[in-house]
Amino acid sequence: MSEQLYFQMSELIHSDIAIKYNINNMPDINSLDCMLNLIYYVLQPLRKKLGKPIIITNGYRSTALWNKLNQLGYKPSKTSQHLTGEAADLVVHGMTQEALFNFIKNSGVVYDQLIWEQDNNCVHVSYTKGKNRQEALIRDKLFRYTKVA
Repeated sequence: MSEQLYFQMSELIHSDIAIKYNINNMPDINSLDCMLNLIYYVLQPLRKKLGKPIIITNGYRSTALWNKLNQLGYKPSKTSQHLTGEAADLVVHGMTQEALFNFIKNSGVVYDQLIWEQDNNCVHVSYTKGKNRQEALIRDKLFRYTKVA
């Protein structure tokens, strides 16, 4: 019997801004591979451990989408792992962002960066095959980062 899959690539590619401005947000093969790793090594295990749906609010961002976000004043990072398909921003209904952040941090799931984005009210998680730092950070509403042990 095969394992239930909780995520689809369309969830990681979807962008309301890309749709609104007719931007192609399809990943290249390398970004697609990174997205599959993120699903397999992080998102699937987290969903199984959590026992409830995880909503991806932001996933992959093509260069064209990144440029539009920048133009619109969103100030996306030039080194964002969203550009390579290695990151997703998450929310879980009925769970605070602080609780989700702490759940992921203590879950035993390997990740590269885990960021509680208080300015965006979501939790960012990334995975980089073979180079995961297991780094947990809090980003406050003034975009200041604090490392969490």
